[in-house]
Amino acid sequence: MSELLKFEESESLYKTSNLIFKEEVFNIVGICMEIHRILGKGFHEVVYKDAMEYEFKQKKMNYSREEKFKIHYKDIVLPRSYNADFVYDNKIILEIKAKSNVIDTHFKQTLNYLAAAKIKLALIINFGEDSLKFKRIIL
Repeated sequence: MSELLKFEESESLYKTSNLIFKEEVFNIVGICMEIHRILGKGFHEVVYKDAMEYEFKQKKMNYSREEKFKIHYKDIVLPRSYNADFVYDNKIILEIKAKSNVIDTHFKQTLNYLAAAKIKLALIINFGEDSLKFKRIIL
């Protein structure tokens, strides 16, 4: 079952004691908030990805960009693969969006990415709204 949480400014608005990778998510969201504050909304996703990569490098964070994951089907590996926007520390997939809103299809797709990558947590980060929004997806 997946856990979907809407980002709110105050952590006290939802229980955080049992969230996985709480500190890592806090750091990633902080970086994204700074990027959104400086760039605002309206750019293509790649611009936000470039800014994130810059910040990750500046902070010497362990990440990979456009990491390729194979998709297994029965006893074969399919010819197509999935490329994660970012993988932080081999434990959090970051899916970057620049949309007016994130829809159910994005959540379902991200759940499939988690399964293909065998990773438990993903963040869908949306720079396309007036304020930064993110969702936690847990497999």
